[in-house]
Amino acid sequence: MKEITVIVENRIGTLANIAEALGGAGVNIEAISAYGQGTNAIFRMVTKDPTSAKKAMDRVPGVKEMSVADIVVVKMPNRPGELGKITRKLANRKVDLESVYILGKTNHDFTEVAVKPVEEHLQLAKDALGVKD
Repeated sequence: MKEITVIVENRIGTLANIAEALGGAGVNIEAISAYGQGTNAIFRMVTKDPTSAKKAMDRVPGVKEMSVADIVVVKMPNRPGELGKITRKLANRKVDLESVYILGKTNHDFTEVAVKPVEEHLQLAKDALGVKD
């Protein structure tokens, strides 16, 4: 999976435009965060189809910037304190994070979490979390 970051003009209906464009392209959003920052709206989305998502975003009005980046997905036990354990491993290895997502439960016992380190820390994050390529 990949994270797509889109910076657009902060206007009413922008999220609807993005969601409709992705839906129309058959792209499923696995996770999303959206927030306004002055005149900009910043969307961070996780998808399994970044190529189609990027093409769909090219048709959304007001897009100022767009980037696609790798994320690290791990399964953690679904109980209190587990996110702390994962992020402590990353902190101990000096991994700088840009974003974190709870992707959802795989069942009652496990939850998937995605972390997006700064680009130069991607391999450090994978090593810290025991993720193989």
